[in-house]
Amino acid sequence: MHGDDERQFTSWVDARAPALRRTAFLICGDWHAADDAAQTTLTKLYLAWPRLSRRDEIDGYAWRVLVRSLTDEWRRPWRRREHPVDLVPDRAAADDPTARLDRQRLVLDALAGLPGRQRAALVLRFWQDLSIEQTAAALGCSAGAVKSHTARGLQTLRGRLGDQFLVESEGV
Repeated sequence: MHGDDERQFTSWVDARAPALRRTAFLICGDWHAADDAAQTTLTKLYLAWPRLSRRDEIDGYAWRVLVRSLTDEWRRPWRRREHPVDLVPDRAAADDPTARLDRQRLVLDALAGLPGRQRAALVLRFWQDLSIEQTAAALGCSAGAVKSHTARGLQTLRGRLGDQFLVESEGV
């Protein structure tokens, strides 16, 4: 990569790398795996940067690479084993300063329990605020599949957390 491309890439990374990492965490539920996926994404993006002719499509390319690298990781046999988790704490009182953190942990644990495609669809649609079409492009599937993954994921979350909890926890 040469001067101008290098500066553009560095500028893009400075602006978007934290969002890539957070999104990867929300999809996989593990900060170490999120760091690995974000780094893999940035490496592949760096290698492809000179070939990317339309700079307005870089975000979409990055989301696709991120989801695919996480999907590749999920397919590895040792990743399919069950992972025990600690007991979910009781719901804290409204005036408890740790209540918000407890709710966040409950949501993250419930999100982590979803199948990968459902989790990725929910994170891209509602956390990254991507359209159905953008999410479909990132996941490499049809718009109908995104709608299906989203509906099933939300249904599962509602079943685990309850409708009232989802309304109360908006913005968590």
